[in-house]
Amino acid sequence: MLEVTLLGTGGTMPLKDRWLSSCLIKHMGHSILIDCGEGTQIALKHSENKFKPIDIICITHFHADHISGLPGFLLSMSNEGRDQPVTIIGPAGLKKVVNALCIIAPNLPFDLKLLEYPADISEFEFGDIKITPFSAKHSVVCTGYNFKLKRVGKFDVEKAKKNNVPMKIWGQLQKHETVIFEDTEYKQSMVLGSARKGLKVTYCTDSRPTENILNHARNADLLICEGMFGDDDKLARAVETGHCLFSEAAQLAKKADVKKLWLTHYSPSLTEPDLYLDTVTDIFPNAELGFDGKSETLNFPE
Repeated sequence: MLEVTLLGTGGTMPLKDRWLSSCLIKHMGHSILIDCGEGTQIALKHSENKFKPIDIICITHFHADHISGLPGFLLSMSNEGRDQPVTIIGPAGLKKVVNALCIIAPNLPFDLKLLEYPADISEFEFGDIKITPFSAKHSVVCTGYNFKLKRVGKFDVEKAKKNNVPMKIWGQLQKHETVIFEDTEYKQSMVLGSARKGLKVTYCTDSRPTENILNHARNADLLICEGMFGDDDKLARAVETGHCLFSEAAQLAKKADVKKLWLTHYSPSLTEPDLYLDTVTDIFPNAELGFDGKSETLNFPE
């Protein structure tokens, strides 16, 4: 399962009742943070989540509302006892930006592993989760992310017997790719059927709608997409600033055939996004407005 929480849903600047857009994905005691603007550490505390389990931070781009909270956040991780390395993934320029920001967060008790897309990585494996960055279209270089949770095949008793796998290690092989027993190596493929459909979350903000986003979001269980403006009359402004309308996010969700859409990253001027929800659901019925603290646990299909 994946637990997905929107820590904040605002764009440009924090408001008294809306923190800047960021997201937390949790799985098996580990966490991934997406973006870290001003006040993200407060938003995390409001959500009653912890700093210490965050192993990976994914940055979409280097506008202040998406990264300026990073030094304070790293210090809070330190204060909560984090001493294991933290991986930070982001677009080209990440190393320069993070190293500059960390001048005001010196002597961290953990190492930072900085990976730039696409120079350093095309995808990143973290346990059962595969993180795949992809290019978006904003006023600066911007990256979206896919998070895929793998699901192994069902245990096949007949296959295990056919491959002479000792019954004593059947349980271990359901959890581990290889097991050594009595000086013999046994592989998970010797006891499991074909891999089953896992879970997929696509996160993209800030960007104009593009074919690349559509292709990466295809068949996602959850698409979290920016909706900077609710009114279609704001199209010229959206094009100028590199953002999405509610209706454009809905069209992306429909064309990508995702299961569910969450909107986020609202303009500060968009104080009542619910007034425009019908615009979205007329295009894509299974759409929901994001709000600070919105959380859902995604489970594997039966």
